[in-house]
Amino acid sequence: MTDLNLLGDIDIDTGDRNQLLSVLPHIPATVDRNGKFTKHNTGVYFHQVPTDPFSNWCSLPYDTAQDQGCYKIDLLNNHVYSKIRDENHLNHLLETPPLWELLQHQEIVQELVHIHQHYDLVELLKPQSVPQLAMVLAMIRPGKRHLVKKCQQQGYESIAEEIWSQDNRGYTFKKSHAISLSMVIVLQLNLLIETISQV
Repeated sequence: MTDLNLLGDIDIDTGDRNQLLSVLPHIPATVDRNGKFTKHNTGVYFHQVPTDPFSNWCSLPYDTAQDQGCYKIDLLNNHVYSKIRDENHLNHLLETPPLWELLQHQEIVQELVHIHQHYDLVELLKPQSVPQLAMVLAMIRPGKRHLVKKCQQQGYESIAEEIWSQDNRGYTFKKSHAISLSMVIVLQLNLLIETISQV
């Protein structure tokens, strides 16, 4: 167990989760499903935790383990990263301003993670920056859907405070999470542009 007093939820996207885990010592997290422990789909520990000697999985379900000071990290497969050649390529794609007007084309939006099923909303609100795209992602969620009309009529600034407040209206995004997901969309959009330009 760790003596770190960490709170939060860390998700790390990777091009190939299994390849990464093959070189990193780790212990799979577990989930209690009606009294039966199963392996967590994405969660792992990179520090010592109580371990089942037969499965080599954590012997505590992840929510109980968290209460005991264990810190789970979720490693998620994201196909976008499989097309990144190296760190310089990644940085170049993230630092390149995207062609925001491409988000007005349904065939482009349908290719992009997180927004591929929400072309109507993207087209309606026409995001022109990462923060605006993050707000669109937030409005996809039920807890902030009521802000769509206000945003359309009065602009992004009119919802800038309320969009990130946590309330009981339903599932919402934290700003940091939405910004991170928006950066992945920018990355993928720039990858699409790069691929098209090489044809």
